[in-house]
Amino acid sequence: MYYLIKSSLTECTEEEIHKSNCQYVATVTNEEWKVLQNSFDMGIELEVDQNNIHSTKAEVNYDSLTGTFSVPSRRDISGPDYQYAYALDEKGIVFIDSTGVVERILKKIARTKKWRVPCMERFIYDFLETIIARDSTLLEKYEKELDAIEDDMMDASTETGLNRVNEIRSDLRELRIHYEQLIDFGQELQENENNFFKPENTRYFRLFTDRVIRLHDTATSLRDFTMQLRDMYHTQIDVKQNHIMTLLTIVTTIFMPLTLIVGWYGMNFRYMPELESKWGYPIVIAISLIIIIGSLWFFKKKKWL
Repeated sequence: MYYLIKSSLTECTEEEIHKSNCQYVATVTNEEWKVLQNSFDMGIELEVDQNNIHSTKAEVNYDSLTGTFSVPSRRDISGPDYQYAYALDEKGIVFIDSTGVVERILKKIARTKKWRVPCMERFIYDFLETIIARDSTLLEKYEKELDAIEDDMMDASTETGLNRVNEIRSDLRELRIHYEQLIDFGQELQENENNFFKPENTRYFRLFTDRVIRLHDTATSLRDFTMQLRDMYHTQIDVKQNHIMTLLTIVTTIFMPLTLIVGWYGMNFRYMPELESKWGYPIVIAISLIIIIGSLWFFKKKKWL
């Protein structure tokens, strides 16, 4: 698809982008790029292999700016990224994309954006903003979910809660890497090495970079929070295990003297006068109860129970 950058992104034909004085935006598939790249007259031989796209970056050439996008899907951040390439000069920008994601973004911009001062810089800003448009809401959702998990862990540590914390930490790691690449990308555009952009319009790239830095800081803070929750989970488990061990120790301590008494009277000695006394059995029962009650009182006093 082909567009001219006017008061809005206006769909046009391939012939119109070469005849018009307006800057253009085009999206083509890998196969179409192989056939049409010479017609865009960017003076480059750019071969695109989507299987080898692993990051978002910008590369400055003599008379063009080229690079790739690797954008995590906000529906499944740990899943496969959306991957596409681009080539840009002072006349326009061409996206090489076989996934259809760029085409959807361009249609959304054409439908929702109006520009008082149309320019390539503003289009790129809106394009990049569309990529991260839902990220503030996404990070806020993660924060609320982590708060809920923290409350649950205070009541009862569960393996399910820890598994979800690990999933969120993995997503945040992917987002942080993505934001770092976008920050580098925005700073590369701000440098404007080839003077493709008007100096007064590079402020759009600075605005975008500042916003991504804030998102990166938020993602970093939330990832630190997940580490704290993981440590809290293990602390809760340790506390429970210590409580169980304390309880077992108390039970063992109480029954040790009782076991001694049982062993003593289980030897069946003939000359044990208390065996023939009518008070012998009640006295042994009383002594056993005194041992149990005394032990429990002692442990309560020491706050071990």
